[in-house]
Amino acid sequence: MIAAGEVVQRPASVVKELMENAVDAGATDVKVMIADAGRTLIQVIDNGCGMTPDDAVLCFERHATSKLASAEDLHHILTFGFRGEALASIAAVAEVTLRTRIGSEEAGVEVLMAGSENKGTREVSCPVGTNIAVRNLFYNIPARRKFLKSDNVEFRHIVEEFQRVALTRPDIAFSLTHNGREVHVVKAAKSYKFRIQDLLGTGLIGELMDIEADTSIATLRGYVGKPESARKVLGNQFFFVNGRYFRSPYLNKAVMKAYENLIPEGSTPSYFIYLDVDPGTVDVNIHPTKAEIKFEEDQLLFQTVFAAVKEAMGRASVAGSIEFDNPEARDIPVMGTQFQEYRPSSTPTVGVDWNYNPFEQEEGGDTLGPAGLGMTEKGLGMTGLPGQAGHDGGFPEHDGGTRRYTDPNPNYGALFEDRTLPTAQVLVVQGRFILTQSASGIMMVHIRRARERLLTDRFLKALHEGIHVTQTALFPVQVNVGVEGRLTLDEHAEMLRQLGFDMAPFGPDTVVVNGVPEGYSADSSSVETLVQDILLILSDDTQALPEVMEQSLAQKFAVLGASGSPRLNSPLEAQRLIDALLQSENPEFTASGRRIIAIVQADEIEKRF
Repeated sequence: MIAAGEVVQRPASVVKELMENAVDAGATDVKVMIADAGRTLIQVIDNGCGMTPDDAVLCFERHATSKLASAEDLHHILTFGFRGEALASIAAVAEVTLRTRIGSEEAGVEVLMAGSENKGTREVSCPVGTNIAVRNLFYNIPARRKFLKSDNVEFRHIVEEFQRVALTRPDIAFSLTHNGREVHVVKAAKSYKFRIQDLLGTGLIGELMDIEADTSIATLRGYVGKPESARKVLGNQFFFVNGRYFRSPYLNKAVMKAYENLIPEGSTPSYFIYLDVDPGTVDVNIHPTKAEIKFEEDQLLFQTVFAAVKEAMGRASVAGSIEFDNPEARDIPVMGTQFQEYRPSSTPTVGVDWNYNPFEQEEGGDTLGPAGLGMTEKGLGMTGLPGQAGHDGGFPEHDGGTRRYTDPNPNYGALFEDRTLPTAQVLVVQGRFILTQSASGIMMVHIRRARERLLTDRFLKALHEGIHVTQTALFPVQVNVGVEGRLTLDEHAEMLRQLGFDMAPFGPDTVVVNGVPEGYSADSSSVETLVQDILLILSDDTQALPEVMEQSLAQKFAVLGASGSPRLNSPLEAQRLIDALLQSENPEFTASGRRIIAIVQADEIEKRF
């Protein structure tokens, strides 16, 4: 009666199915152990109800499940698994060892499976619960095993599935170990917020606001991030219905609509939204991996999510408010017809003495030093300013009743003139464009795109030749990137080092940034934003040729560096930028094909007049 079956796409698919079975078995402690990102071993141990010897053998048959008692139960699904396909699919592509025991039995049973065949069943001693080990995944399907990605990528998907299940049941303790190293160890928590803190860090909790709503179609609870905490990196967006994780672009639009005009374009807030609905009004079987769900009243659910998020931001005064009912609040003045009485009768005037000379003094008055400060002769002598005995500078000359200051070396200031200024006229317009004279008219240069061109060339050279310049930060910056982000950075560590990023691991979910490429800002806030942007760039699983991949990465990092560069206002810096740009192999266009230089002909200028 169920058409869709389980699909084992990668090791993360196995982890998801085995963890869901453990939760359905009523376990209070679930341990997940991984070796070689799941290629060698995936082992899940739980203290649930276990299985009888007969059920232990039967569970590997197709469409065999103990979670449904009748066909009517298909319309009221409250468990993770209900198809009876998970263990059958896993046993078809791996070597499986199952050990299980129920509380009423003194001994348990061990079942060995390989390629959908039962290799043996025997009685063993084991604790109550289930211990299932999946070894050599895809050993009999070399083509599928060959197309698995790197260990970091595959383990990142395992972490995603682990977090999705762990976030649904805060009352259960979970642990995740990879190659003998503990990645997540979370104890049973009192609420969802504590579970989020244990899995994703304490820093995220301070950015969340509570949301809740009770309607006739759904009960909603959860947390949404404050607008100022929205980031460009996709992550920490979770929907759950009846304790099951699901994806929903439609409901995601409801959340984003509530944040409209409150967050920058391209940014995404964090949210953890838990929905409880009537199981009969939701279909969880429309997707092969049950990742998508169909609701009967999806439009009403859209409005419920939107209203709950909007109300949460209103309670937190995200957009600010005016307290009209507060008696202590200041009244806004109402300007009536008498307002003209309060205007000044005339505009103040400024008096200027155009004949004033700060280096002159009247007879008997105070001496005015070179800076125009009123000082006596005695004061000048005490401070060592010109006029003090033994000073090598100029001395006041007497001319009647007037003293004048003479410079013994009138060319002294010429020593400090900037002789490196360009001979050509260079004009910087609003820090965005450079105008300079060319042979046929005026050359205009787009500053940000010029920097992007130069950074692209530099990064490509660094990737090919290994030559880079790292700007060391005055104080190392510690950035929490989460377990998945840390795995992403580890996977591309060598490439980042070649580009000039100096990052060191610090725990399972944190990195320390010691340096950034030349031209990037090294202050703490800029570095944190930079790391999030790097994760966004690296999150694309591009299956391109190495040369195309390098070109794409260099281009993306160049755009990132150019957008964060300081404003250019100095003509000298502008001239240096033009000189460096003209030395590029392709100074007219960026790597993405956008124009950098434009020439306005003299004839075109003449037509303007």
